[in-house]
Amino acid sequence: MAQTLLSVSALLLSVALLIFGHGLQTTLLPLAADRYYFTDFEIGAISSAYFVGLVLGCLAAPLLIMRAGHIRAFAALVSLMSGAAILHPVIIDPYAWFIIRVVSGFSLAGFYMIVESWLNESATNENRGTIMSIYIVIVFGSLILGQVSIASMSIASFVPFAVASVALSLAVMPISLTTATQPAPITLVRFRPIRLYQTSPAAFVGILLIGICQGAIFTLSPLYGSQIGLSTNQSAYYAAAIIGGGMIAQWPVGRLSDRMDRRLVLVGLGVATAAASLAIVFFSPTAFAIAAMTAVLVGMFTQPLYAIAVAHAFDHAAPEDFVETSSGMLLSFGIGSIIGPLAASLVMGQIGPSGLYVMIAVVSLVMAAFVLTRVLTRQALSDDEKTDFEYAATAQVGSVISPEPLDVEAEEYVIPPEEFPAYEDDIYNFDTGSDESEDTGETKADADAAPAEVSGVGKDTPETDAEDADADAASKTPETKS
Repeated sequence: MAQTLLSVSALLLSVALLIFGHGLQTTLLPLAADRYYFTDFEIGAISSAYFVGLVLGCLAAPLLIMRAGHIRAFAALVSLMSGAAILHPVIIDPYAWFIIRVVSGFSLAGFYMIVESWLNESATNENRGTIMSIYIVIVFGSLILGQVSIASMSIASFVPFAVASVALSLAVMPISLTTATQPAPITLVRFRPIRLYQTSPAAFVGILLIGICQGAIFTLSPLYGSQIGLSTNQSAYYAAAIIGGGMIAQWPVGRLSDRMDRRLVLVGLGVATAAASLAIVFFSPTAFAIAAMTAVLVGMFTQPLYAIAVAHAFDHAAPEDFVETSSGMLLSFGIGSIIGPLAASLVMGQIGPSGLYVMIAVVSLVMAAFVLTRVLTRQALSDDEKTDFEYAATAQVGSVISPEPLDVEAEEYVIPPEEFPAYEDDIYNFDTGSDESEDTGETKADADAAPAEVSGVGKDTPETDAEDADADAASKTPETKS
């Protein structure tokens, strides 16, 4: 365990630095935009732009990673994100900020894929849950530190933008200097929303609505704090309190969902979110201590929703479909998160800052009502049929990608690996099996004839040919590090 942690220490340090800079930006940008007299709708559009980039990154970043390899792609994406961060005070224009945030979201999606596939492959079956849990704690801890760090800076100056950019730039160094072998290229899967809906309507639609709520809360809570009269420092702590509340509730709520129908947990959390949001609307707390307490409650009710919904989807999915399910649910969440800030900003523009929680209350009730209809329509699974709740596999910090090599002929995958030069680049320690082919007299076409199997998915191989297929797979696919 200690040796595994040591081998990924550089990766975890890069995570801490980058997420610190990202967290600083999430609090800084809506406050700075408000100071520059952007309208509520413009601030909402800029907030949604981040999630536009995140969705685009989920679809396109794997191609970049497979073409250049993990280390090169990591350096390129993080450098791009650092450059984008420093452009905000240089070009003070809502349209420019929209584009910049799209770039940031795209870069962060690729970052999550690289980090999580790397961690997933470095870990063993015995310590994978612990490693991924440590990673998640680092992500949320760094995010909160980044959010509250603005309390020591002035948003009227260039300093917070520069600090965010520097933190992002420093995140490149640990990975660039590591001597660890990078994992195999990322597996690509299709996004098939109809199939995901058929597998679990409650999870798919629920996550879309959850994305609307969480996208709005995550990006607009600092603006809400500022508009109700909190200082810049207090607004930063208000936003961090929501994330902190979520961290407190994730594990106990997850374990509760193991002991009962997860859909009922989703219904309960949705109703509780709506109740807390409406209480904020009616009582309009402006004292910082009371506002922060309500923020913690909102975080406790909203932040576990995604993990519970994905766990419910896993309950109904076959194990070989977990990668596609996880990626598809993340895309559904991203699409909802694009809608959330835009919708919330429109309501806030009409009725004031309380419009944020009005929208959250309405969407939460719609989510709870839809999931309740599924409870009445579809029988709950027994405890033996359910998978154990594992937050490391269901957190929306990224998309845990399987490090397994691609199967050229499997219908689930989109691009055959031969099209990506990262497989042929000796710099990245990929063993293409060329020497073995020469020694045995096999041609490349012969070696390509039997594709590697991925977690048992793909075309069936006759039993008489199983050993030959395994030998071919071992010679042509990159070696994975346990």
